[in-house]
Amino acid sequence: MFYQYFIKPVFFCFNPETAHAMAMRALKLLCAIPGGKLLTNKLFNYQNKTLEISAFGLNFPNPVGLAAGFDKDGKYFSVLENLGFGFIEIGTVTPRPQDGNPKPRLFRLPGDEALINRMGFNNEGLEVLKNRLKNRTGKVIIGGNIGKNKDTPNELAINDYLEGFHQLFDVVDYFVVNVSSPNTPNLRALQEKEPLTKILSQLQESNLKKPSPKAILLKIAPDLTNEQLDDIIEIVKTTRISGVIATNTTITRNNLTTNNTQIESIGNGGLSGKPVREMSTRVIRYIHEHSGGTIPVIGVGGIHTAQDAKEKLDAGACLVQVFTGFIYEGPSIVRRINKYLAKSCGEGSHSL
Repeated sequence: MFYQYFIKPVFFCFNPETAHAMAMRALKLLCAIPGGKLLTNKLFNYQNKTLEISAFGLNFPNPVGLAAGFDKDGKYFSVLENLGFGFIEIGTVTPRPQDGNPKPRLFRLPGDEALINRMGFNNEGLEVLKNRLKNRTGKVIIGGNIGKNKDTPNELAINDYLEGFHQLFDVVDYFVVNVSSPNTPNLRALQEKEPLTKILSQLQESNLKKPSPKAILLKIAPDLTNEQLDDIIEIVKTTRISGVIATNTTITRNNLTTNNTQIESIGNGGLSGKPVREMSTRVIRYIHEHSGGTIPVIGVGGIHTAQDAKEKLDAGACLVQVFTGFIYEGPSIVRRINKYLAKSCGEGSHSL
């Protein structure tokens, strides 16, 4: 309640990118003062043995992670860890630094508890991220979300993904291949069967040559048809990657309460938040059921409450991630979800 009535109104007075930078600086400052880390852990961290889960060859302390895009350059994972996340996904990172799309490129839809973004993979590049992650001392599981540079043609995209894989292999715990962002021109074309199979096959070939291969996951869009999802299932099985993250943002604008004029004035971008919840859950359920439960799924999209998270898990996800819900509900969302899931496990209504 404190966040909803006192903190969020202040941050929402500023444009979203400025507010994000302010919030992260405030969290870093809090964790830097004596007793700050202890305080954040006490307020937001919730530990319970029933929440522990093994997936992708990793042992997660709880199933609630932070989705990619929030900490693109690995600047804040050491303080975000104190908020109780079971894992944090860094990126999307590209081989070379890039500025992303022109500002403004991130927009709030408060009436829908949603965001529209067209960030365009703005990041400082692989070398900077690698150097930051080399010095990490925390225990939180870190995923590396890799993408291609905007000016890399699709036929050469595999080179960017391979470079991201090799550069980050020693400093992350798992990988995510992002071919589903709507904000890099023609990127989603890489979700088609032939180019996607090529990218994932070559990544997995390199992975299996390592002494200790790491999980490679594929992040997909919520806008895929059932036929395209069938292709995804086949590709995942054929390439033997570890699983899927469902889903990224949507390019649709269905069932929004925000005024159409405002939506049109914002323009292109991926929509996230509550309007994506049902789309994401549908994709999770489809993949789980049509793969016979053989493809592990991380569920993300529209998780604003503990019940939303449980819905994803009940649909077949093994882990969940938050992003937009974290912004609208505040840092206590992680604790609330974990407490609810622990109680649900205790009552036997869901098994992690």
